[in-house]
Amino acid sequence: MELYLNATSPYARLARIVLLEKGLAESVTLKWCDPWADDADLLEANPAGRIPALVTEEGIRLSESLLIAVYLDGVRPNKPMIAQDSLGEVLHLAGLGQNLMDAAFNTVIARKHYGNEIDVSELGQRRTRAMQRLLKQLDGELGEKSRPQPLTWATSPPQWRWIISPLGCQR
Repeated sequence: MELYLNATSPYARLARIVLLEKGLAESVTLKWCDPWADDADLLEANPAGRIPALVTEEGIRLSESLLIAVYLDGVRPNKPMIAQDSLGEVLHLAGLGQNLMDAAFNTVIARKHYGNEIDVSELGQRRTRAMQRLLKQLDGELGEKSRPQPLTWATSPPQWRWIISPLGCQR
């Protein structure tokens, strides 16, 4: 298998975490690329030019981090990532997390191309409100498991760091 990724993508990190958790890291070749450079190999794997993209041993091309995660979970089903008795709840929380990641990622990309003033635009304010709502809901639903103190790089659980880095939290 081949996984197209770059070092800064939170979506690629999600796919890599699943690879590691499933014990599949040795069976996948990591193909580091720059999705902003219209890398020819990446475009062949995913015409949208987005990462991550996974090419299976059968040559099937998959895109979108959650779809790749589902596929990888099925490759080695003896060690499922999600227990079937909690599937709905886990997918619900994953959806909230995915929406949070999307809003944070789009904020970073908008700032990269249009500067920080984009945050005061209608779209920028909408993303900010969405991130605030999502963080509040995740905190409420996770209850005692949620963060007990202000979220910083040092105090955050490792699985949250890919979310808070683009939000400007200090290391």
